[in-house]
Amino acid sequence: MENRGCEVWAMGVAGKALFLDRDGVINHEVGYLHAAEGVRWVEGIFELCRVAVGLGYRLVVVTNQAGIARGMYTEAQFETLMEWMRAEFVKNGVGLDAVYFCPFHPEGVGKYKREHEDRKPGTGMLRRAAKELGVELGASVMVGDRCTDVAAANAAGLRRAFLLEGTETGCEGEYTSVKTLHQVQEWLVVAAAASADEVAHGDADLDGALE
Repeated sequence: MENRGCEVWAMGVAGKALFLDRDGVINHEVGYLHAAEGVRWVEGIFELCRVAVGLGYRLVVVTNQAGIARGMYTEAQFETLMEWMRAEFVKNGVGLDAVYFCPFHPEGVGKYKREHEDRKPGTGMLRRAAKELGVELGASVMVGDRCTDVAAANAAGLRRAFLLEGTETGCEGEYTSVKTLHQVQEWLVVAAAASADEVAHGDADLDGALE
């Protein structure tokens, strides 16, 4: 496979997206996850996604995969796992619209040893989604568990970046820390219900949903 950045599986077109990091947000971080038997779902992920879709968001996974770069597993293994995960989402009443991943890392091996704009905190995956899926970044939301997720969301001009606590803290930039995915879900619901005037005058009421 050519070094052409992250890969994508996609369908549909929408104006806004819920961008999800994978490890630490969709599934618990276990270190170089590459097989279905290692998956432990983060509590609330399926409900969050069902609510988001109901509110008009497309679901887009954006994930750095340093394990590929370091030779811990192959792109084929990653793709097989993601096919299984996507099927599990469907079983739980919701489908992922796109999955982007970056197999490159500056400390990788062989063809994967390189810097790449798609690797978060780079904005390549987000901007590709904007172009390929018709996503409006300024109306979109990111949920991550690392400072690189926050940095990518901020640099791409996303409406809101959420940092799920448990992996990293004290990130630079603008973001909202949450303890659970349910808090993100509540924010999405309140944001959707808010009038254009309320949104235009700030997110004070929206932030109340996180208390």
